[in-house]
Amino acid sequence: MNETDWQEVFGVIGAFTLVTVVITVIIWQFGANWRAKAVLAREEEYRKLAEQSLEAQQQTERQLADIAIRMESLERILKEVE
Repeated sequence: MNETDWQEVFGVIGAFTLVTVVITVIIWQFGANWRAKAVLAREEEYRKLAEQSLEAQQQTERQLADIAIRMESLERILKEVE
């Protein structure tokens, strides 16, 4: 092999390496983008779940307050009956 043949071999190896690196970086970035979207979707679901939990807790507190008022009224009625 003469000098020109070696230059072509190194050129092909260099081009192949460059293409491989570029493809790897592109795939890596698509993966990072996909993971970021998955994290955002999961966080959105957690936010919705937290909102639902808060709403259920508030509703339970309202019901307990209503029960306490009814109990007081019932106690008052029972004391009057005695």
